[in-house]
Amino acid sequence: MMGNCCCCCCSEAYNQINHNTTLNLGKPSSGDGKHFFLFCRMGRDRENSSEISDVHLLIVFPAKSGDGKVNVPAASAPRKSGVSGEDLGPSAAPPEESPAVGLEGRVITPNLRMYTLGELKKATRNFRPDTMLGEGGFGRVFKGWIDENTLDPAKVGVGIPVAVKKSNPDSEQGLQEWQSEVKFLGKFSHPNLVKLIGYCWEERQFLLVYEYVQRGSLENHLFKQGPEPLPWDVRIKIAIGAARGLSFLHTSEKSVIFRDFKPSNILLDGDYNAKLSDFGLAKVGPTNGKSHVTTRVMGTHGYAAPEYLASGHLYVNSDVYGFGVVLLEMLTGRQALDMERPTLEQNLVKWAMPSLANKKKLLKVMDPRLQGGYPAEGAIRVAGLVLMCLEEDPKSRPSMNKVLEELEAVSAIRATRSSSAASQQQQQSHRRQPRRNHNRQHHNGDGSSGGGRLPRA
Repeated sequence: MMGNCCCCCCSEAYNQINHNTTLNLGKPSSGDGKHFFLFCRMGRDRENSSEISDVHLLIVFPAKSGDGKVNVPAASAPRKSGVSGEDLGPSAAPPEESPAVGLEGRVITPNLRMYTLGELKKATRNFRPDTMLGEGGFGRVFKGWIDENTLDPAKVGVGIPVAVKKSNPDSEQGLQEWQSEVKFLGKFSHPNLVKLIGYCWEERQFLLVYEYVQRGSLENHLFKQGPEPLPWDVRIKIAIGAARGLSFLHTSEKSVIFRDFKPSNILLDGDYNAKLSDFGLAKVGPTNGKSHVTTRVMGTHGYAAPEYLASGHLYVNSDVYGFGVVLLEMLTGRQALDMERPTLEQNLVKWAMPSLANKKKLLKVMDPRLQGGYPAEGAIRVAGLVLMCLEEDPKSRPSMNKVLEELEAVSAIRATRSSSAASQQQQQSHRRQPRRNHNRQHHNGDGSSGGGRLPRA
């Protein structure tokens, strides 16, 4: 009955269906006759279901047999106590939530809206070029509008804005990344993770609908032409928010490795609160006492941890390395990889590392756009934290909880009045100076000008 389905998790999930399973069936996508959607809450009593046990995920099964009927496996009829397919819509009552997990976050039952392609065309004015927010390896991101209560498409300026990620039809990774996003963002709720509202799979296209995060990516503010330089205290605030998001993922019941932590995947709301986005490469962490999972190397050059690049061994603390690189970018104002700089300065980690433990040398690598508007003690502590995060041995790196504690301590360190006053004068002067020219992207997809994507599985 499974047929020759190539979708992620199908075979494993199908084998687990009879074991303490509550299944929530979604409606078939109207434009695709090959698959139907299945939300599944798997039981915890199976030893060999580490990636799908006790989680809520989207599974895709073949939809039609030769007679045109939906191939629902006999054992997968939804229990009366489960959430029915109708409950996947916006009008459903919120399902019961699981206990709180981690920092201000929780594991939830997916209550995502399934959109048709026609609805998302209406929401984005048929994906007009002037609504495009950004572009990455997955595809393009468009701004749209939906009704705040019904989540139905709305006219421009009416309701609430959303970001609609539309896959590239030629992307071989489109389905896998799409499923990964729904699996993780549909499962978690946290102030520092971008909120997934709904999804669509129709006419060989995969779409995701997120909350609109108005200030775009951290990458734009650090490296692109246009935005004013981020002050020190705002940079620390962003780092703390991102650390909280990663810490939540790492300490959830089944730890999740983000695997592609970089500035373009950190979005900023109106108050500069950080929200992690793009879970296309996220991976369930090691289980049964193992220290790592082995997988094909994927991610972005400049941010991937050395042990992962060398062996394919992915540790929870591999994310900590990527965090250290981004923290170094925030400290220096330089990109992880920048081929426009002199040869010895193109790799940020190699160029800056020798200076981080020396107070005098540290001043020379600090972002000149800060114009001295930061506490020296705070900069020294952040530099020390970067060194710990970039340790070669993943076991020597601090946990994200420890990183968060240190950043919160740094945020309590205030610059002197004279330093703050000088910073204001220097920032006013800097506004009249031209900045390096970069192509601007607002709300990025999964592309980054800081480094090329590594090979994808």
